[in-house]
Amino acid sequence: MRASLLISVLVALVAGASAFVAAPRALPTHRTAPIIASRGSNLHMGGKVAKFGPFSPAVYAAKIVLGEQRLNKIRGKGIALHSQAITYFCNWAGTQGKMRNRVIKLAKTNGDRLGFLV
Repeated sequence: MRASLLISVLVALVAGASAFVAAPRALPTHRTAPIIASRGSNLHMGGKVAKFGPFSPAVYAAKIVLGEQRLNKIRGKGIALHSQAITYFCNWAGTQGKMRNRVIKLAKTNGDRLGFLV
């Protein structure tokens, strides 16, 4: 009697333990490209559409006050100074040229996201 009870309990435990085993996942039969929604405005940045960010109104105001040509000169000087600062930092930190290029690309992406490049 005791042996049959022990066997019954063991069978119940083993049957319940199978619920904790991970089941194999089915592999997808085909891959589809993700659909990306366009979030940018109609403003262009180097051939791409620039995003409208929190600093975009200030850039538009500067464009009206200074004119587009003068704003682009000032913007170019600012970008050059920022790139020099990144280069000095990368030299100080001892990183290679690839890392410097990545940091400059990240700065451009952040500037676009913040609305400096409209």
